[in-house]
Amino acid sequence: MTVSIVVPCFNEARRLDLDAFRSLADAVDEVRFVDDGSTDATPATLAALAEERPDRIVVQSLRRNAGKAEAVRLGMLAAIDAGHSIVGFLDADLATPTHEIARLVDIAGTQPQRTAVIGSRVALLGHAVHRRPARHYLGRLYATVASLALGVAVYDTQCGAKVFRVGIPLQLALADSFHDPWSFDVELLGRLLSHPGQAADPILEVPLFEWRDVDGSQVRAAAGLRASVALLGLRSRVRRHRRRYAS
Repeated sequence: MTVSIVVPCFNEARRLDLDAFRSLADAVDEVRFVDDGSTDATPATLAALAEERPDRIVVQSLRRNAGKAEAVRLGMLAAIDAGHSIVGFLDADLATPTHEIARLVDIAGTQPQRTAVIGSRVALLGHAVHRRPARHYLGRLYATVASLALGVAVYDTQCGAKVFRVGIPLQLALADSFHDPWSFDVELLGRLLSHPGQAADPILEVPLFEWRDVDGSQVRAAAGLRASVALLGLRSRVRRHRRRYAS
């Protein structure tokens, strides 16, 4: 089993935790940064980091800003082309610490029947999951709409830490660009769930032990509202994918 974790980056130079990513490179086979057309020092910072560990750190550059959804999709496709059997993605702000994505990878390795293992920001006793109240309640509304769109109960679709087993379901799910950049996580899960012939429960949701809101995050409440609206058309798109897979 070889593992690649995709990290989409857009103008992240000032807050990249290089030591944390160095540690992640020790834990997985590849850390693949996708520079999404950054205009600050991000390209130079990533290039210098990759020079330290050319065997473990890869920088994939997009000429123009394509958005997080497309950066993640293209990065995962490149990781698949490189021959990795597990691919995932992690937000560059490390709201989810690197050891948590490594834990998701370990879980995926022990459950070969799962197509995806996704992090979930559940504020349980003994867990250090800290979310701003407004974001938490907006997230609960979004998750409810997402569950209705997907037809399955899911607590948290938007956590920026997910890993996937490479196979036909994932490759087909990544074949086309996502319809809306604000709800791509849900659309990706919907495409995976639409593929026939999988295990009864192909997606495992795992509560994180640690997560924190990060100041300066590029995700805003308005984006969450736009994402909720975008989900309204998701069910019909998922049905189209199901028909495509069946034909």
